[in-house]
Amino acid sequence: MSTQSSIAYLFPGQGSQYVGMGRELIENFTAAKKVFDTAREVLGYSIEEICTRGPEETLTRTVYAQPAIFVTSIAALRVLAQKFPGLKPALAAGLSLGEFTALVAAGSIRFEDGLVLVKKRAEAMEQSAINNPGTMASVIGLTQNECVAIAKHTGCEIANLNSPDQIVLSGNLEAITAACRLAEEGGAKRAIPLKVGGAFHSSLMKDAQTQLQSALSTTKIAPPECVFIPNASSVPATQPDEIRNLLALQLVSPVRWTETMLRASNRDIQFAIEIGPGKVLRGLARKCNCSFTVEPCELKGDFEKLEHGILKPL
Repeated sequence: MSTQSSIAYLFPGQGSQYVGMGRELIENFTAAKKVFDTAREVLGYSIEEICTRGPEETLTRTVYAQPAIFVTSIAALRVLAQKFPGLKPALAAGLSLGEFTALVAAGSIRFEDGLVLVKKRAEAMEQSAINNPGTMASVIGLTQNECVAIAKHTGCEIANLNSPDQIVLSGNLEAITAACRLAEEGGAKRAIPLKVGGAFHSSLMKDAQTQLQSALSTTKIAPPECVFIPNASSVPATQPDEIRNLLALQLVSPVRWTETMLRASNRDIQFAIEIGPGKVLRGLARKCNCSFTVEPCELKGDFEKLEHGILKPL
């Protein structure tokens, strides 16, 4: 059981996609179907088809994965709002791409405007990855300082601070290969190259940052109606221009997720709802030793569990 003042909404980023996501939402909830229908009009193609049927090689492409995750997350959010009309989060945050979903949940950006931004962001990131090839690697079992030292030595960059012992590096292939070798020699439990489309959250995304900044400059953004914690600073942001700058800066900066989770804990958040595909954020919250639990919100059964669990009094 919980009160609205202690609930956070968390939204996943790229990598959480899987073929079949959104199907249960579409088949069981009219509100979700409407979101996918609107997305078709905005995008000019059926993201529902790609989400529910794939193929996987299409869904995993950055240009499709990001709109797919965003739309699926918003569909789940709309169902949550329909089932619990008075429910408002005290805090909203998202991992990388999930920031845009969080801003929709916070009443800062309209869904349609957010989808246009996500589409442009994905296209810009995919093109930057073609122009400036690179990759990423997950390092588990080393400290942030150890990973920073490895990054400096090899020429790669810190991309994600996901939890105290899970840090993601980003850079060109040569730098990432060298970084993985040094990490393993330094005692890392694992240093694994990731199957991603580019060196995200690094200086190799500078062109994408410029393009996104341009798109953001013409997008209407309102002050968030709840606490919004951006990735690039991990400090609550309230002003539209500040939010615009941080959304663009995120493409070339580390995702400070560990700090975001700790800040949420310090704000007396008791429960969080992970809205969208997968349970990645639930796992990271445990690794961050957060003071709150995270419940999933994607499948039909998830809403029933919420109704009889943390949202029962609401």
